[in-house]
Amino acid sequence: MKSIKSDLRLYAVTDQRWTGKQSLVDQVEDAIKGGVTCVQLREKSMDDQAFLAEALIIKDLCQRYDIPLFINDNVDVAIACQADGIHVGQEDMASDLVRKRVGPDMLIGVSVHSVAEALIAVENGADCLGYGAMFATATKDDADVLTIEGLRQVCAAVDIPVVAIGGIDHENIGQLAGTGIAGVAIISAIFGASDIEKASRDLKILAEHVVDSDLNNEGGQ
Repeated sequence: MKSIKSDLRLYAVTDQRWTGKQSLVDQVEDAIKGGVTCVQLREKSMDDQAFLAEALIIKDLCQRYDIPLFINDNVDVAIACQADGIHVGQEDMASDLVRKRVGPDMLIGVSVHSVAEALIAVENGADCLGYGAMFATATKDDADVLTIEGLRQVCAAVDIPVVAIGGIDHENIGQLAGTGIAGVAIISAIFGASDIEKASRDLKILAEHVVDSDLNNEGGQ
């Protein structure tokens, strides 16, 4: 299995609500220029044809910068655009069934909310996990806010990378230090920023501090 831990440090999840003056492609390119290490294309309202057309453009952009692209939820689109990964939630297709669809090479990320869900995802072949929501977020109104201790327990329970997600921004990201995460997944603090490239650059520094604090603690044990 490909090691993707370093690719997850600053994981940008797209959201069309902030497009306007810039296209989504321009926004994603600014985020990558600022230091984003992974992109997840998330489209809940597009039909498959429009989603695929957009995915092919974003895939080409990510390839040019050597950044992995994950597709959210839609396995057919992920296969058709030859994405690097597919990310599914607990209410989507189970990761073992996803693996049968996408084959051995595509990465699979799974959203989890507990140690039990995390262990099942690992058993079913997940390559990485997303845990959250960590903080209140307007992006997903129905998301329950989970605890930092719960995040720490999930990271300790599995041997694959875990990314924290949900309401993470410049002000609260430091609270995630010491949890064992491989990175942070961020939506509005990147794509809702007036200067996406600068926001990404600043968040990359903060994310590296959070992740490296865990690595330094491991080295001192």
